Amino acid sequence: MSNRLIPVSRRELIRRLRNLGFEGPYPGSGHYYMVKDDAYISIPNPHHGGKISVDLLAIILKEGEISRNEWFSSA
Repeated sequence: MSNRLIPVSRRELIRRLRNLGFEGPYPGSGHYYMVKDDAYISIPNPHHGGKISVDLLAIILKEGEISRNEWFSSA
């Protein structure tokens, strides 16, 4: 398996974050968010449509302190 990030749908992002122990998504003031302990991740809004880009996915993983190994194991 490759450790290369690929674009994912919002639904897939939420599913995998839940597999990693995050709760939510909850509505916020501008974006939905998910939480796990002290980690807080902003989630793109549903009207965004399409796939979440690799660049945005990398930012989300960094924000949630999620390693690539954890991300790939959550599939």
